[in-house]
Amino acid sequence: MSLDDKIKNSTKDIAGKAKEGLGDVTGDEQLKTEGKVNQAAASAQDALSDAKDAAAEKAGKVADKAKGFINGLKK
Repeated sequence: MSLDDKIKNSTKDIAGKAKEGLGDVTGDEQLKTEGKVNQAAASAQDALSDAKDAAAEKAGKVADKAKGFINGLKK
């Protein structure tokens, strides 16, 4: 995950926590719920970015093995 993505997700999570806390203090259930939704969205985005990074890493390893196999056939 890029640093920019980490910053965006952290910002969204922190804003969500602030909304949830403010909603809790003021008794505003809608604001509290919006905060929880923002936090969940940030967590989901983190998980998606991590999965994307893992898939790219695996694809790179497969490509490297395929290149090695092809180069072995050429010899």
